[in-house]
Amino acid sequence: MTYQAPRGTLDILPEDQKYWRYVEHHASEVAARFGFQRIDTPAFEDAELFERGVGDTTDIVEKETYTFTDRGGDRVTLRPEGTAPVCRAYIQHGLHNLPQPVRLFYIWTGFRYERPQAGRYRQFNQFGIEIIGEPDASVDAEVIEVGWRFLEAVGLSDLTLTVNSIGDAQCRPGYMEELKAFYRGHAEEICDDCKRRLVRNPLRLLDCKNNICQPFIADAPQSAQHLCDECSAHWDDLQSYLKGIGLEFEIDHKLVRGLDYYTRTVFEISPPEEGRTATIVGGGRYDGLIEQLGGKSTPGIGYGMGLERVIENLKRQEVPIPEPESISVLVAHLGDPAKVEAVRLASELRTGGVTSILSPSRGLRSQLRYANTQNCTHAVILGDDELAKGVAMVRDLRHSEQSEVPLDSLVTSFTSQQ
Repeated sequence: MTYQAPRGTLDILPEDQKYWRYVEHHASEVAARFGFQRIDTPAFEDAELFERGVGDTTDIVEKETYTFTDRGGDRVTLRPEGTAPVCRAYIQHGLHNLPQPVRLFYIWTGFRYERPQAGRYRQFNQFGIEIIGEPDASVDAEVIEVGWRFLEAVGLSDLTLTVNSIGDAQCRPGYMEELKAFYRGHAEEICDDCKRRLVRNPLRLLDCKNNICQPFIADAPQSAQHLCDECSAHWDDLQSYLKGIGLEFEIDHKLVRGLDYYTRTVFEISPPEEGRTATIVGGGRYDGLIEQLGGKSTPGIGYGMGLERVIENLKRQEVPIPEPESISVLVAHLGDPAKVEAVRLASELRTGGVTSILSPSRGLRSQLRYANTQNCTHAVILGDDELAKGVAMVRDLRHSEQSEVPLDSLVTSFTSQQ
């Protein structure tokens, strides 16, 4: 029997690790520059957290969560998204007692049971941020800017920012009635999923990807034209702030996002000509979520960014990933006495802070080829002659230069170059 990685998962092989370290470094750096602090939540939570927070009529909860009863009889769900767990932690640990707003970021692994396709996996990784405790549209613009500046920092280009406002508990009910009335006139023409959404979750009608529903989405009433005075002012302020920081954007009246907790601002950042299924960043405001989870009424806004999609676009756009400049030494040896010294010397180099690989026992030419496969910058060669003289032959593989170095100063000779 030949085992393979489960469907919808990825092995991140050594040659791809540089992409992951690259994006994780920039995510942490950009988040810190905006004043965000890191938070890590468990990989699984009480299943009810997502049913109450994300919404039990959403596709995520209805079709995509990994939910099961553990051996203690508790229903738990592998984390499908990051906002509800962060809000749970905000309530549980009394973060409302801190100066508001609280700025948090996370880099984590999530799980959704969905049909795998390009950029969409059952196990996936995200960079997310949340600002909790501030209702003003200026933080909406700030959250969007964090995502945009990160993508700039890693080298992606030709991206599109789309925004929309879906109102709040005051003005959305009237809009929903008009939306439902429109779709009732086409109830026999829409897809089966939308027939269900029309009854259970009408706003999601605008998020349908089925081709037969696209003409109705295009003609449907627009949420931004049904905003109350407060939501309208917030929407106008957001656009003003985005223009003020130099972010170009498009208004997409079809944009609603797929989670029940969103209010007012929703946004996405997408690569060129890829469609909504390849969105890199998606997020919005969730002013009622913390109260819904048992906390005090507290505004919030955030986003989730798929790191697999970031990396796929880095490769597609052929963005060069810088290799770290550091010394890496292969200790080659010829003969048993030299191997004993090579084992000791490799350990001494590592203790001194120098990356060191002990070569497998082969001929010298084969050992040097192995050094190239391991991206070593130097080879230290030990044989009977070198041991007799108390030296090592050091070959700089980058410049094809070599010299004899006394064994007792070998570590210093490398640390001085780092």
